[in-house]
Amino acid sequence: MRPITYDADVHLAFVAPRYGPGVVGGSESVMAEAARGLAARGHDVEMLTTCAKSHFSWANEFPEGTTHDTGVTIRRFPTVPARSRVAAARLEQRVQRSEPLSVAEELAWVNGRFRVPDLYLHLAGRARDFDAIVLSPYLFWSTVYAARVAPERTIVMPCLHDEPYAWLGIVRATLSSVAGAWFLSEPEHQLGHRVAPALAPLHAVVGAAVEVPRSYDPEAFRQRHGIERPFVLYAGRREEGKGWRSLLAGFAAAVANHGLPFDLVTFGVGSAGIPDALAGVVVDLGYLDAEELPGAFAAADALVQPSVNESFSRTVVEAWLAGTPVVANAASPVVAWHCERSGGGLTYADERELGECLAFVAAAPKAAAALAERGRQYVLENYTWDVVLDAMERSLDAVASAHHR
Repeated sequence: MRPITYDADVHLAFVAPRYGPGVVGGSESVMAEAARGLAARGHDVEMLTTCAKSHFSWANEFPEGTTHDTGVTIRRFPTVPARSRVAAARLEQRVQRSEPLSVAEELAWVNGRFRVPDLYLHLAGRARDFDAIVLSPYLFWSTVYAARVAPERTIVMPCLHDEPYAWLGIVRATLSSVAGAWFLSEPEHQLGHRVAPALAPLHAVVGAAVEVPRSYDPEAFRQRHGIERPFVLYAGRREEGKGWRSLLAGFAAAVANHGLPFDLVTFGVGSAGIPDALAGVVVDLGYLDAEELPGAFAAADALVQPSVNESFSRTVVEAWLAGTPVVANAASPVVAWHCERSGGGLTYADERELGECLAFVAAAPKAAAALAERGRQYVLENYTWDVVLDAMERSLDAVASAHHR
């Protein structure tokens, strides 16, 4: 049931480090789509963000200022680079090694990627104009600093992974000081309690969603990109933090050991870095516009999700909606949870099991399609935008009511 205490005068601020065309990232996608969805429900929504497009450089590529997008007011502020890249790199190495840092060193680490002081000053001057302020993800300056402005009306959507960054004291302090938190899955929620035992009191598992495409045209996708052979798909950031290098090695072993009929097709951001030995069987499509994605997912024989660091896994949901089975890394608590709940995916623990899963998809396409259909029903029952926005509205209502008492 939709909340009944809200009206069209509710004013919401979403604060995200990046927003706009060409921006790739799970939290950025959820924030953008949630903001537009809540605006369509009659709420007054502003997106406070930076001028950056790339999460590698944080360079100011979008123009500073105010624009409008699908009912949302977009306010962009310039990033300011780190004062010392050498010092920032040293701190980054220490964090990744899980070495203890002082509070000052943790703050220096946060400041070492980018700062956006004009956004902070804007929010500080207008915080009381907003009934709720939503921040995401957890590990960036824009969340850590903005959370201190008006914690009593702030919700953090952390997009937590069990990684060294999550266990920093500033993360625990952030999740403990704000009014609410949004989690995208139950495993992420459980991790939130471990990271911050004094977790924000008004936290909730709200989930996430993607728009259900009106139609799929896999053959048109194949023709546009000259793809003739069957293929499995990897979609996302091509970096080891998302398991890309491990997937390349595992796919090479699977081809060698099982004589698979598949190519591996990939699209996303970051350098694919395809080894010479795989040049004939790995196809890099680069960055694809959103209109291309339904066809890409529907054309694949399977989606491979090698990433351990997931709080929801948007590509898994997109694959299931397209009727495509999922082969996923069992070491990811979130993706393994989705596969177990839905009965729609296969999980692998090592290269040998990855090969066996892909061999199953090749040998038993009808059984693989049946898995995908279970995944599709799971998504339609749990992760449509109507369901997710209802949960977000209930949480926003609780936070707004608490600080208006």
